[in-house]
Amino acid sequence: MPTPAKGPRLGGGAAHERLMLANLSAALFEHKRITTTVTKAKRLKPYAERLVTFAKRGDLASRRRVLGLISDKGIVHELFTDIAQAVENRNGGYTRITKIGNRKGDNAPMAVIELVLEPVSAKQAVVAEATSAAKRDADKKDADKAEAAPVAETEAAEAEEAPEAEATETDAAATEEAPAAEEADAKSEKDAK
Repeated sequence: MPTPAKGPRLGGGAAHERLMLANLSAALFEHKRITTTVTKAKRLKPYAERLVTFAKRGDLASRRRVLGLISDKGIVHELFTDIAQAVENRNGGYTRITKIGNRKGDNAPMAVIELVLEPVSAKQAVVAEATSAAKRDADKKDADKAEAAPVAETEAAEAEEAPEAEATETDAAATEEAPAAEEADAKSEKDAK
């Protein structure tokens, strides 16, 4: 959990705030949704999501860390089996806070904090699949370019050799045509005389 904010805390002291957050998170995992004040809900959100992340890991060290914060083994078992399995494909955002108005007695702003146990929406699944397909296509194009690169290099090398050969052929043809042109000029001068 991050270091508590400076100034007044939820219960007066840091130790009391930690105990309150542990109890609130235990109630959240047990009932899946609880009604509390907006301030407590905002402080509870990162705390509870961190515990869910530990539950998603599922190893013994994570279970012991959570048991150090929540003393009820039944709630920890439910967190590690049911809740972790329900949010397995979700990357964060395990809780939702909904403001519900003010409390009647002291006019404190109230909120409902609940676990988001619905599966990831179909739209998000389609987007994830399209992203992975685009990545596969890009990798395939890179592989095709890598295969085409040696072929292009050999063609380029052949193309470089071809102008050199043509240049030597044109030089040879020009030297052969030059004496022939001189002979033709000489014959035309003789005919003119």
